[in-house]
Order: sequence, then structure tokens, then C-alpha cells
Amino acid sequence: MAADSTEELWQLDAIAMPVRIYGSRRTARSAPLVLHLHGGAFVGGSLEAGRAMSTLLVDAGAIVVSADYPLAPEHPFPDALLATYGALIRLHDSRARWAGKKSGIFVAGQEAGGNLAAALALMARDQQAPPLAGQILLSPMLDPCMATCSIRQAHAGPVGCKWADGWHQYLGSADKAAHPYAAPLGSSRLAGLAPALVLTAEDDPMRDEGLSYARRLRESGVAVQEHVLAAPSFWPDALDRLDHFLGAEEDWAATVRDRFSAFFDLTLGSRRPAASLRPVRH
Repeated sequence: MAADSTEELWQLDAIAMPVRIYGSRRTARSAPLVLHLHGGAFVGGSLEAGRAMSTLLVDAGAIVVSADYPLAPEHPFPDALLATYGALIRLHDSRARWAGKKSGIFVAGQEAGGNLAAALALMARDQQAPPLAGQILLSPMLDPCMATCSIRQAHAGPVGCKWADGWHQYLGSADKAAHPYAAPLGSSRLAGLAPALVLTAEDDPMRDEGLSYARRLRESGVAVQEHVLAAPSFWPDALDRLDHFLGAEEDWAATVRDRFSAFFDLTLGSRRPAASLRPVRH
């Protein structure tokens, strides 16, 4: 069963961004507060595509604001990043409304949303605001070169697939691929970032770049948890589909939910309220 939700329209400078809020303030005044970003290869996706992961985050004890960020090609880099950074600032500044003044702020996203979440962590460090408790990256798109073994195994690559097309439309020009906010895996400075949870799967085309990013974060002194789910997972497509993660044959949802909960426990410590976990299948 999906978590209950309400919708709002946030005016962020020149962009009006629809958001969907999951979870209840009554659950805990210090519950983790998560800005969640859906997938869609930078050119697709919607609030509905974010429902599955938002539900699992709520099941793990969080309150979630899922953002319908602006899409390429109408809005190439850095439009989506700047809009979501504005949403992150607003979420932090009004966190008492959603959870509590002591609530830890997290960014989370899958696929293209994982790229934006990673970039937001970089931007929050560089701008020294807002303070992040953690970043949650699921099957993140981090490397526009698209030359990894896992990409090739998925019969995808630098041309002719939806992720390659998405990268092309998001970046707009090749020089943008050198910007660390556009392609976080290429960043030369990862120290000082918020703790990270990186989740991927054996059959995930983005597996290798996600694991490479986790390794580089760890080498830079960032606390990292990572987990590779067994195949078949049908990631990253299954991450945006509520019917997939509630399906009788999908057994990864409980694992992901438990990984979320353990990550909140690790990063928040004594601030973390006890989560009342609901079953993920109904």
C-alpha cells in the first residue's frame, strides 16, 4: 500500500515546482526529512514515478517531499539542479512544519534523480548550506561517458539508448560533462560530503558507476554504506513503478526499506525515533 500524500506547488524563483508530501508530522517530531527526486533519464518521470521510493522511505520512518523537477531538453543543466537546491533550502528552513527543528535533512533519488541528489550534496557542501545528514543514491546516473562493463552488459552505451539520449539532452553540450555538479563521478574533490547510502543491483546498468562513486567517496573520507541486490531486479526501471515493487515476485523492496532504516539509524544516532515499519506487501 502506498503512503498517504498531499500535493503543493512551490514557487522557486522563476520555476513553479509541484511537490508531493508523504508521511505525517504526528509520527515523530525528529523524523528524518527527505527531499526525494524521481528517475526518468533527465527527460521524463513525474511525481507518480516517485511514489514507490517515497513509500519505502516513509516505511523506514521518514517524512518525504518528492519534487517534480524541471526536465530537459527544455531545461538543460543546471536548471533542475538549481531548482532542487532551492527546494532543499526551503525544506530545511521550514523543517519544523514537516517534522521538527532537530530533524536531519537527507537527499535521495534514483537514476537521474540520483545524479541530482549527489550533485545537491556537492552543492550543499560548497555553499555550506543546508547541513545534510545524508545522501541516498539508488542506481544513480553519474558518468556521461557510459563506457562501463555494466552498461555494456545491458546492451546500452554512448549512443542509441534512453540514458545516452537523456545525458545528451540534459548536458546540451559536451563541455558540461566536465562540471562536477553535472557528472559527480568526475569530481576531483569529494571530501567533506554528507554520509552516503549507495544501492544498486547485479543487473543494474548503472551498477559500476554507482560502486565506483561509493569507492571514491570512501577513499575521500566520506562514510559510505553500499549494497548490491541480486538479479533479477529490473533496476532502474522498477524503481519508478509502484506495481513492480508491490508485485508478488519482487523481494527487493523489504531489503531497500531496511537499508534506508539502518542508514537513518547510523547517521542520526540518538536523534532517530524508533521506526514503526509496515509490511511492504499488502
